[in-house]
Amino acid sequence: MPAITTLRSSIAAALTDNTKWSVFSYPPATPIANSVIVSPADPYIVPSNNDYTAIAPLANFQISILVPLLDNQGNLAGIEDDIVRVFQLLEASSIVFNVGSVSAPAVLNLPTGDLLTCNVQISTLTEWS
Repeated sequence: MPAITTLRSSIAAALTDNTKWSVFSYPPATPIANSVIVSPADPYIVPSNNDYTAIAPLANFQISILVPLLDNQGNLAGIEDDIVRVFQLLEASSIVFNVGSVSAPAVLNLPTGDLLTCNVQISTLTEWS
């Protein structure tokens, strides 16, 4: 298994909180409420130079947080609580990373129901193999 796959799975494992949400280490076919999804960001992998054997590439990930859209306030307090929990779990992990921005919450319209979602950007050094 490539190191990047293991890293993505490790980030998902670090974000596990069975009392709050389901965690996916890949984009699921159908997003569900109360879930956290670890997926590649754009750009996904940034090599440092042309020597792939000595320089660790930078891997960028997007952590998507999804909650039900409950009322006209849009469950804003719920998604804010989940953002704080994501930061707490990342801090408690042994993974060294840089946290980028957190996007503004947005409505995701699905046939199964509307969700409120936001994205947290993180970057970490990894290996090629």
